[in-house]
Order: sequence, then structure tokens, then C-alpha cells
Amino acid sequence: MSTKSAGLAKKLGYTNIRVLLAGEPGWAKAGYPTYAGREFISKGNIVLIDLRDADKDRTGRIPRSVSIPASSLKDMMSEIPLKAPVVLYSDREKEAARAWRLLRQEGFKKVSLVPGGIEGWVNSGGTLEQGPVVTEIRWQRKPGKGEVSLARFEKAVAGQLRNVAILDVRTREEAAEGKFAKAIHIPLDELSSRLGELPKDKEIFVHCTTGARADMAAQELKKHGYKASFLVAEVECEGTECDIEE
Repeated sequence: MSTKSAGLAKKLGYTNIRVLLAGEPGWAKAGYPTYAGREFISKGNIVLIDLRDADKDRTGRIPRSVSIPASSLKDMMSEIPLKAPVVLYSDREKEAARAWRLLRQEGFKKVSLVPGGIEGWVNSGGTLEQGPVVTEIRWQRKPGKGEVSLARFEKAVAGQLRNVAILDVRTREEAAEGKFAKAIHIPLDELSSRLGELPKDKEIFVHCTTGARADMAAQELKKHGYKASFLVAEVECEGTECDIEE
């Protein structure tokens, strides 16, 4: 489970809790599909793709979806923003799974499926809409509440922002492979006992490998009066060379 879910489980009294530090990217990288929740499908900043034929799309589709039939997906791939979270559905499970693998192979890292396809959506109480087929994709990255933009984070890394500190909350093992030269490293599970090491007169940009732990750390810092925001991006470091990808 995620760090956020683990924290909730702990509050509920569960003790045998394990966290997949690699997060969703690590899970997907291992070849396992992920499934989108209903609220994410309904309201998330995503590209929702109906893989069925256009005729089926016209007579009933999940609201906000665009039609890209599976047979056209490879040819239409350049139209899909590479950094967008993409959610796929079909009326055939194997077709959706093939499309998921194809996008992953082509470099799309945030791809998930509608559980049970369109039938699962309807059975869970989801509504459908009808009308002319929509093929135009309109998607723009929208930073969430409490996030620092990648552009600001990169300026901080380059030393171009005053009164900003970078906090790395990855594990000791992860940081041993490399980290930003100017980052303060405090693993998430040590943060509450080491708050005194952080400057309270600076804004703190927190990062981990994906953003999940950074989010938790930023919330913890805010509770103690720090001005903190977190980066949602994949961060991989070797020495002091780090790659950041949204």
C-alpha cells in the first residue's frame, strides 16, 4: 500500500503494515497493471480513452472520454501527452491489457485501467453519455494543492531561489546511490525526531522518488510551522546527478 494508506491503516490500529517504497511507478515497471478509482476517473486531470469502436463510443461512453479505437492506438499515440495520466477502458479485458502494455512500452508511465472496463463502470453505478464521437485530447498539467512546480524545484536545485531548502526524505539506501548536492537528507521515518535540523526561516521543497512520501513529509512540516511544499515527479540519482521526470 501507499505511505498515505499505510498511515491511515496505522491510525486504525493495524500493525502488520508494509509499504511499497517504489510506489505505483515501481509496481507498473514490474509489469503489473494498475486500476483507477472512480473519483479519479470522474474528476481527475487525466486522458480517458475509450478503446472500443467509434460506433460503440457514440451510443454510450464514460463521460469525458475520447475515442481512440484499439486498432488505431499505435497510429494515434503521438496525440496523447506523454506526461498525462492515461486511463484506458474497453469492453474486452484483453484488449485493454494489450493497450496498457503498448503504452507502457512506448514510454507512458502513468497508465491505468478502468476496473472491469465499461461493464465494470456501469455495474459500479457509473453513468454513460451519448453523442458525437470526441477525438480531440485537451490536457494540461495542473499542480495539486501543496505541490511545488517542477520549474521552481529545478531553480532551487540550481541555487537560483533564495530562502529555499531542499529536503530529501528517501531512505538511507536510496540516498546512498546519489542525491542533490545541496539537499538535506532526512528519511521520512526520522523526520519527526529531526525537525531541529531544518531551517524554519526558509521555504522547504520536499522530494522523494515519486511524491507520495514527500507529500506526507510536507504535511508533517506544516503541522510544526514550516512552510513546505512537495514535488510530484520521479527522481533518480546517481552521485550528484539526478534525473527528474514528471
